[in-house]
Amino acid sequence: MRRIGMLTSGGDCQALNATMRGVAKSLYNMVDDVEIIGFEDGYKGLMYADYQVMKPSDFSGILTQGGTILGTSRQPFKQMRVPDENGLDKVESMKHTYKKLKLECLVVLGGNGSQKTANMLSQEGLNIVSLPKTIDNDLWGTDMTFGFQSAVDVATNAIDCIHTTAASHGRVFIVEVMGHKVGWLTLYAGLAGGADIILLPEIPYDINLVCEALMKRSKAGKRFSILAVAEGAISREDAGMTKKELKEKKKSSVIYPSVAYEIGARIQETTGMEVRVTVPGHMQRGGEPCSYDRVLATRMGAVAARLIRDKEYGYMVVVKNNNINKVPLSEVAGKLKTVDPQCSMIQEAKMVGISFGDE
Repeated sequence: MRRIGMLTSGGDCQALNATMRGVAKSLYNMVDDVEIIGFEDGYKGLMYADYQVMKPSDFSGILTQGGTILGTSRQPFKQMRVPDENGLDKVESMKHTYKKLKLECLVVLGGNGSQKTANMLSQEGLNIVSLPKTIDNDLWGTDMTFGFQSAVDVATNAIDCIHTTAASHGRVFIVEVMGHKVGWLTLYAGLAGGADIILLPEIPYDINLVCEALMKRSKAGKRFSILAVAEGAISREDAGMTKKELKEKKKSSVIYPSVAYEIGARIQETTGMEVRVTVPGHMQRGGEPCSYDRVLATRMGAVAARLIRDKEYGYMVVVKNNNINKVPLSEVAGKLKTVDPQCSMIQEAKMVGISFGDE
């Protein structure tokens, strides 16, 4: 019997179940006498041998179901070599569970930190096949991650809903979109939702230029303006500071719930415009996967199963130019795919009059 482990790690997203289904259904179809072991709550389940033997029926009816039937948890990569509160060596424990269950391979569905741990386990001698999960679309080596397009749809819908109330009241609205380090989600949702200003972590903004863009719209007779702001957006002033200087600044200045509230306060103070902030938050991770993600998840799951069948380990499944392929985990781990401020998408957005607060 070929026994395959599977886990979902890190933040959840809408297409985790769809991807597991793609892997499982393909394995059951292509491989004789296969058994899938599902680990509860990500790497935590692997550490503490918390698992269940899956049945084919477990993977039925979950194509459209958001979240993850296995549960997930965040296990920071930086803490993987640090013993737990009981002195447990996490890495050795994961290896022990893998070997005790006589797994042939471990399938990991996760984002950047999860891929780093997957690569570490691969280097420790375990057979790993991974799949790129994140609503941030920030994993190096793949054009798209599953979960991203579904999150774009949710964030876009939030901006769409804001349009009507913003127009009715003639206000400035800020919609804060998830994304601490990269701005793909904010960029796509901002473009799709018709935002007037988009602020990304990769393009430090000048608040004066943001206010100028708002005043220009007001003078042109526009009753309202909408900003799509990534939660990791940063001002030019702060971007030029050291970590120590930023820490000191935060101690001596007003503490805002998030960057959107700080930007809103600065806009209101400078322009006198009425500003409202909306934070969709974890709604962006929730709900059912969109049709694009269902297709991507199924395709990626099938190729992961083929790698397992052919005993090709140490790879992450990726999509390149709409073809599903693989890249070595060692080339993926620790690399972020950020928005290039000079990329064509940014330039095209500027052509239609969207401001990024940088010029």
